[in-house]
Amino acid sequence: MAKATVQTPSPILTADKIAALALTPVSRETEARLDRYLELLVEWQAKTNLVAPSTLPTLWTRHVADSLQLLSLAPSAKVWADLGSGGGFPGVVLACALAETPGAKVHLIERNAKKAAFLREAIRVTGAHGIVHLADIGDIVDRIGSRVDCVTARALAPLHQLVGYAEPFVRQGAKALFLKGQDVESELTEATKYWNIEPRLHSSRTGGHGWIVELDRIERRNPSAITDGDRA
Repeated sequence: MAKATVQTPSPILTADKIAALALTPVSRETEARLDRYLELLVEWQAKTNLVAPSTLPTLWTRHVADSLQLLSLAPSAKVWADLGSGGGFPGVVLACALAETPGAKVHLIERNAKKAAFLREAIRVTGAHGIVHLADIGDIVDRIGSRVDCVTARALAPLHQLVGYAEPFVRQGAKALFLKGQDVESELTEATKYWNIEPRLHSSRTGGHGWIVELDRIERRNPSAITDGDRA
């Protein structure tokens, strides 16, 4: 009888995980949930493009740690809304990290049916507290129905559009945290044409040229200048 093949973790992935958890430590329970999530992501990646293939060897530092760092900027937030969740960054990662927090939950908003199906399976296998909404972002405020403490987005849209998406949540008291790249200054310049905002910029712990844009107040500068795309 042939012996079952035991797969050992890739040295590259192991080193990447160690580096990520050094940047953003988590409990053993959260680590186990994240392991299950990434195993599922790699399995689904073969049929559904969830992340850039070039980032698969650095899933932990490039995606997981990048997502986890948001928790330190909103330590008391329990109810989160992740806009355009896609492959689950940061939404599923946050849901895994908050699974042991009483009353915590993450709303994952995704308009692509295949990605929404993946998100539902990720929440199921990890036991995290997440609710997947197959919906356009513009329809989601009323569907959630309750106050959100923090709204997030990553690799979704230019900043001026993200601000428009987040404005209804922020108006109700939420904090907005957007993960952006090296063009953040030019995106902020464009955003201020449409919005009165007082952004705080945080350099990403994961290095490179990443930034986190934090917003606690959003006001329309000129309602007639806001296009349907900005409201979405």
